[in-house]
Amino acid sequence: MNIEATSTLRPLRRNMIAAIAALLFLPFLSSCSEDDLSSTSVVTADQIDYTEFDYWLQRNYVAPYNIAFKYRYEDNESDMDYYTIPARYDAAVKLAHIVKYVCLEAYDEVAGITFTRSYFPKLIFTIGEWEYKNNGTFILGTAEGGRKIMLSGANYIDQYSRNATDLNHYYLKTIHHEFTHILNQTKEYSADFKLITGADYVADKWSESPYNSGNLQRGFISTYAQHSDTEDFAEMLSMFICYSEEQWNKWMEEAGTSGAYLLEAKLDIVSDYMLSTFNIDIYLLRNAMQRRQRDLTEGRIDLTDLTK
Repeated sequence: MNIEATSTLRPLRRNMIAAIAALLFLPFLSSCSEDDLSSTSVVTADQIDYTEFDYWLQRNYVAPYNIAFKYRYEDNESDMDYYTIPARYDAAVKLAHIVKYVCLEAYDEVAGITFTRSYFPKLIFTIGEWEYKNNGTFILGTAEGGRKIMLSGANYIDQYSRNATDLNHYYLKTIHHEFTHILNQTKEYSADFKLITGADYVADKWSESPYNSGNLQRGFISTYAQHSDTEDFAEMLSMFICYSEEQWNKWMEEAGTSGAYLLEAKLDIVSDYMLSTFNIDIYLLRNAMQRRQRDLTEGRIDLTDLTK
């Protein structure tokens, strides 16, 4: 499962990177001989130089949650169908702080740390660039089998972390969207949810005309929500808690009477699911999220502090 966004960036960049990398590698290939090769592996765990960040992750992720936050590039954790690059060290540090403060600790506050320990995936892996697709969209993140969330685009964190709209679109909504998928894998939501707009899901056509506009009037909180009922459910919850009450009310007004009716019907099912299954009031969760998000965007949280 993944969450996608329409791309305004240039996917050609990845081809250029690949071409440059290939050119740089050619001299190495021509100069290597059997005598140059070493029997010592360059990827063994014994050779990792542990940093301040590694010890911070041990204190803030592993010890309280038993979650591994991987920022060093690993082929087996990334998707071979896309050109991907490592996250920068400084970008990974900031992203790890954001996930902890605005996501993990928001759930701690509302549902208790036992909930977060029990349900949040045990692996978060981040890469530097988005995963670009051929249809003009790019993947913001994926969730795999309830055990892993992959977050892409870490290297843009400085560009987007101080603006609430950008922060939500590129990072926070992605994390909560993917976590919703994991919760749904634990306990299915009511089949009534799909029936509300069941005939209107369009799979991968969601980013194409006429589906790339007018989604609110059709009862979908985002264009991507039109993909399928599973993506619709995850979009409903993640957008409700990531955006303010004022923004939600604006969307309902824009949706018109019929669109708002459909959206509120979906929200009722999402709210009941979270309360009855996990004892989480999504209105309280939104309040916690909004307060923590303001702390972040207004600079009250030091995203580089590795001493605590």
